[in-house]
Amino acid sequence: MAHAKTGGARTRGLKRYYDVNGWLFIAPAIGLIGLFLIYPIFRSLYLSFFSGRGMMMKFAGFGNITRLSGDPVFLKALTNTTIFFVVQVPIMIVLALMLASLLNTDRLKFAGVFRTAIFLPCVASLVAYSILFKSMFSIDGIINQVLLAVGIIGSPIGWLTEPFWAKVLVILAITWRWTGYNMIFYLAALQNIDRSIYEAARIDGVPAWARFVHLTIPMLKPVILFTTIISTIGTIQLFDEVYNLTEGKGGPADATITLSLYIYNLTFRYMPSFGYAATISYVIVVMVAVLSFLQFYAARERS
Repeated sequence: MAHAKTGGARTRGLKRYYDVNGWLFIAPAIGLIGLFLIYPIFRSLYLSFFSGRGMMMKFAGFGNITRLSGDPVFLKALTNTTIFFVVQVPIMIVLALMLASLLNTDRLKFAGVFRTAIFLPCVASLVAYSILFKSMFSIDGIINQVLLAVGIIGSPIGWLTEPFWAKVLVILAITWRWTGYNMIFYLAALQNIDRSIYEAARIDGVPAWARFVHLTIPMLKPVILFTTIISTIGTIQLFDEVYNLTEGKGGPADATITLSLYIYNLTFRYMPSFGYAATISYVIVVMVAVLSFLQFYAARERS
């Protein structure tokens, strides 16, 4: 009896020992998460109810929210962000799926080389790729020279000076950089599909396009949902490409300014307005939450 009590006490002591050591082990991670993630969330929410900066900050209530509807730059940034999302995300998802399907075939030679080349922009230096794009798409850049040589255009396109073409350039830059990232997910999923399923369909006389539509896409639905959501979040938070291509201005004439770039400008470039910038940041949060919910709901309904 005494031995059993001693054993139980030893077990409880070891449990407390491992519990304490476990908490000590994760304490630094919890502290960093709280400092750099949880605190900024509540701090930005607090700031969204104030206007001004520093010692001149004063309580504004819902004034920053009502200010949104009358701010032409915010409305332009919201419109641009929506355009980039609606146009760029479907292009990137479809292109990534097509490239993954092409690389998944046994007949393609040097598939590893092509896979690396497509994925390389994801890990390339952001500054280097921005300089490359600005050089390629300048008035006398190689893109205009090629288009002029083949007769597609009659005069050079102002990719960085004309509003429409500036938007096209941003979409091209995002697609070129992140399509390879999504392609890797699709390629991994395609390689895990049992080939006997396709073989059975082929024996039954199902054409290749029907096998892709009715077999491949349904089996890729979880991956499609995942890549769509992360692409949506990345596009709504778009900042790096626009900042580097337009030198932080979102030009020409705010044609490419996004919500994230406007937040940056309000905080660091214009007369600082931390409260208003924090309010716009929650517009991004709401957009991401709503769109992610709709995508989850649509995927569940289709299933």
